[in-house]
Amino acid sequence: MSNAKVAISIVTYNSQHIFKVLENLKKEFGQDDQFRFIIFDNNSNEEYKKKLKDYQDYADITFYHENNGFGFGHNYNLLKANEKYFLVFNPDVILVRADLLKMIELMEKDESIALLVPKVLNSDGTPQHLMRDRVSVFDYFLRFVPFQFIKKMFAKRLASYELRDIPNDRDVDIRIGSGCFMLLRGNDFKEIGGFDDRYFMYFEDYDLCIELKKRNKRIVYTPFSKVVHYYERGAHKNSKLFRIFMESMYKYFNKWGWRWF
Repeated sequence: MSNAKVAISIVTYNSQHIFKVLENLKKEFGQDDQFRFIIFDNNSNEEYKKKLKDYQDYADITFYHENNGFGFGHNYNLLKANEKYFLVFNPDVILVRADLLKMIELMEKDESIALLVPKVLNSDGTPQHLMRDRVSVFDYFLRFVPFQFIKKMFAKRLASYELRDIPNDRDVDIRIGSGCFMLLRGNDFKEIGGFDDRYFMYFEDYDLCIELKKRNKRIVYTPFSKVVHYYERGAHKNSKLFRIFMESMYKYFNKWGWRWF
């Protein structure tokens, strides 16, 4: 049994950034036994898997025989883990150890917090607006519509939807955080059965937050810790990913009710 305090779960499928990410984690965390790294590979190509095997002395790695998606992989990594905290960690995130330690300290002080998310930045230091105040069909239409004049007409609505004006001088309770980097209390993650793995990709983080909120658990944003996320916006560029996105959106609204506006 692991004596670690935090299980750091990474799910990957041919991620172009993961080797840079893993080298950064090795530099930041070394052999600190407070942290256990768990990688789940969703049947990447053979060359990629061969390179990933070089990290088997640093992380517990599962090479799965098929790709069942983001939530399935994290559930595989975490639902049987014994650590106090679970960190859902994208393979395209750069983390400084001190930022994670500050987040753990906050959760140690305030046991009412079930899920904590940091400030998420682009590589140039600008903020990514990945948290959400609500989920509606119209807001997604505004995000994907290619006409800038429509976006300008509804700029205030988009800003409120993306929490662009969230305070940066204090911790704030939010409704929905991003699955690119989520620090969870392990017992709370297990209580809801982890991610709903009927979502292959997209919306499983929203679903998780709604499940926690349903149980009156707190989801908190802290601006005092930050990570860099190499955000690809794949569903905006790739027709296959856009189809997966639409399928997941349909599943989400079918489960939680269709909110059009």
